[in-house]
Amino acid sequence: MNQNTQDTDLSAGGGLTPSASVAASPEKLRTKPVRRPGRWIGSVVIAYLVFLLAKFLITSDGMRWNVVGDYLFDTRIIQGAWTTVYLSILTMAIACVLGIALAVARMSESPLLRYPSQAYIWFFRGTPVLVQLIFWFNLASLTPVISIELPFLPSLYEGSTNELITPLVAALLGLGLNEGAYMAEIVRAGLLSVDNGQTEAASSLGMRRGHILRRIVLPQAMRVIIPPSGNEFINLVKTTSLVSVITLSELVYSAQSIYTQNFQVIPLLIVASLWYLAMVTVMSFLQRLLENRYSRGAGRSATKRRRTFTRLNARQGGSTHA
Repeated sequence: MNQNTQDTDLSAGGGLTPSASVAASPEKLRTKPVRRPGRWIGSVVIAYLVFLLAKFLITSDGMRWNVVGDYLFDTRIIQGAWTTVYLSILTMAIACVLGIALAVARMSESPLLRYPSQAYIWFFRGTPVLVQLIFWFNLASLTPVISIELPFLPSLYEGSTNELITPLVAALLGLGLNEGAYMAEIVRAGLLSVDNGQTEAASSLGMRRGHILRRIVLPQAMRVIIPPSGNEFINLVKTTSLVSVITLSELVYSAQSIYTQNFQVIPLLIVASLWYLAMVTVMSFLQRLLENRYSRGAGRSATKRRRTFTRLNARQGGSTHA
């Protein structure tokens, strides 16, 4: 390129003239959509399978939807569903209290607290919950009388084991003690997610360990604890069906008591499944609300607020700061 051409292409500031910048800009790329035949084939196959399943459920004589409609709001079914709900709530309350205590004990520096809590979690997570339920229900064969005594003092309480360990008490013991072991690990993971520097800073201000745990550590750990705890609660609602083996009249036991009389096994199992789906749906919604409540100010919620703030300032002509 000669000197005259350079003089016409360069501006006074040393940059390119508009004509030169247009000539130097790349041409528009011509793109073609990527063909994905596998995705279309998979979608067709799945749609066809869903169609076959829906057709079978609707047209099969064995489903007997009229029987399902007759027993869906039966008094015995509703009573069994209510038993399932309050059994799940009581069990989860026991598990939460026990889980927090075990998690704190396991993280303690004292071996007298740490090792027993580890042994508890190891035992109750390592044995089936069905075995634990049957054990508590048949505790009378191990000790016919339960007594509470203190050294050198008369007995504080003494009673028959069969009268004390009712099916409800056996269910609460079996489910609550087992679920407490799992909640302990969930709570421990949440406590470990909080920066230890905050505990040290609170200790330097003279706060007691219990106060630090309640006011500083646990509120921040809830963001990590809530999602797996919600999943555990939903799983617990379905696990309560195991207490039917100890003759507690929850949802599955109520359905069994009906179909042993009219032999409508499949329709009554469908009724129980529909009630479980309804309960799980409500609990999933409540879990979502709790997660949103404890995730405020962090993660995607904070990012969404920053974007909203940026858009509002852009509309008003203001400036934003990160």
